[in-house]
Amino acid sequence: MVLHESQEMYLETILRLSEIKDEVHAIDVANELGFSRPSVSIALKSLKENGYIEVLSDQSIKLTSLGLNAANAVFEKHKALTSLLESFGVNPKTAEDDACKIEHIISDETFEKIKEYLAKNK
Repeated sequence: MVLHESQEMYLETILRLSEIKDEVHAIDVANELGFSRPSVSIALKSLKENGYIEVLSDQSIKLTSLGLNAANAVFEKHKALTSLLESFGVNPKTAEDDACKIEHIISDETFEKIKEYLAKNK
């Protein structure tokens, strides 16, 4: 399954929330993204059906290995793109916002070249 931008955003959000909270629930995702609870429920149902998340008996959300791999890939892009934009002198908040948009559309080839550039220019 090819993930859509919104699905990647959900996975990345679950990953980021799980780094600061012991348990992540749908309401946490809704609050973080500013989406309605019903919209989040629909998206999470799709992610569950496709094997990216598990919903545990206490209704907490856990990334599966498939979901964790996808979330880490998106988050890696996010961090690298934010770093690249900040190195150009872009305001950190703007760099963060723009990286969030770019991370979903950038090709693997271009991203690999950005990583190489960042590694050479640290």
